[in-house]
Amino acid sequence: MVGRETSAGSTENVPVRPDREIARVALLQDGVISLAQLERAGLSRSAVRDRVAAGRLHRIHRGVYAVGHRRLTLRGHWWAAVLACGDGALLSHRSAAHALDLRATTRSAVDVTVARSGPRTRRGIDVHRPRRIHPDEFATVRGIPCTTAARTLLDLGDVLGPEAVAKAVTEAEILRIFDLVATLTSIGRVRGKRGAAVLAGILDRPEAAMTRNELEARFLKLCRRAGLPEPEVNAWLPELGIRPDFLWRRERLMVETDGFETHGTRAAFEADRWRDQRTAAAGWRTFRCTWRQVVRDSGELAKVLRAVYQKEAFSMASSSSSMGFE
Repeated sequence: MVGRETSAGSTENVPVRPDREIARVALLQDGVISLAQLERAGLSRSAVRDRVAAGRLHRIHRGVYAVGHRRLTLRGHWWAAVLACGDGALLSHRSAAHALDLRATTRSAVDVTVARSGPRTRRGIDVHRPRRIHPDEFATVRGIPCTTAARTLLDLGDVLGPEAVAKAVTEAEILRIFDLVATLTSIGRVRGKRGAAVLAGILDRPEAAMTRNELEARFLKLCRRAGLPEPEVNAWLPELGIRPDFLWRRERLMVETDGFETHGTRAAFEADRWRDQRTAAAGWRTFRCTWRQVVRDSGELAKVLRAVYQKEAFSMASSSSSMGFE
C-alpha cells in the first residue's frame, strides 16, 4: 500500500514515498500526470500544492501537471489535453490525424472528443462532444487514447475541406490502416452529418453510404439473379487460415470483394497475389471482383460469376467421377 504524503512531508498509513510511482506514470505519459493519478500515488492535495510551489510539478491544465519541467513534447501536450478532459476522452480530429501520421498540423490547440456529459471548454483544447461515439471507434496510439483511423477520417470531414480529407485517406491507405468496412460503418452511424457526406463523396462510390450488411445483401441478391446457390458468408477456412468474403465449399470457389482503398497499394497487391497462390495450391479458385462492380455492374458480373461457378462445378464433378465417387 502506498502511503499518503502530507504537506509536512510525512506519510499516512505506510511510510512509502510516492516519487517512484509518479515517475513511472509520467514516463508512460510523456512527462505529464493528472491530479487523480497523483492522489492514487499517495499525494494529498496539499502536498500537490507544495510540489507546485517548489517547482517539482508544473500546472498545464486544471488537474494536469508536468513532472519536473514544462518543456513538453507534442505527445506530452496531447496527453495533457486528454487527461484534462477526464475519463473516456480521446484525442481526435486534426490531432488524431497527426498522431496517426495521416496529416500533420501546426495548430497549438489540441482536438479532444468527450462524452456528451464531458467538459465543454478547456483553454488550449478544442473539445468535441458528438451525439454518439461507438466503443469500436476507440483506439490507442503509443498509449494515448485516440479515435480509430476510420473515425478520425470521418471527423476530419467536419473540420477540413474535401481535398485535405482526401489526402488523409490516401495516407491511411498507404500506411495500410484504412479499413473500408470500419469506415463504411462509421459513415452509416452519422448519416446526415457533414463529415459523413464529405468522406462518402471522397470515396466516390455509391456503396460508401451502405453498411457492410447491405453490401453483402447486394451480392447475395446478385447470386440469386445468376441462379446460383447461396454462398457461405465470411466462413473460416482453418486449413488456409483465412476468412473469404463468400465461398462455395463443394466447388472450392471463393469470392473476394476488393476495394482500391484496401487493395490498391503495392504491398497489398503483393499480399493478394501470395494469398491467391496459396489457395490455388490447396485446390481453391479465387474470383475477385469489386464492390463497384457489385453495385453498378451487377448484371454483367452475374453472368461472369455464373460461368465461373458452372466451370468449377463441372470440374469438381468430373474429378469425382474419375475417382469413382459417382
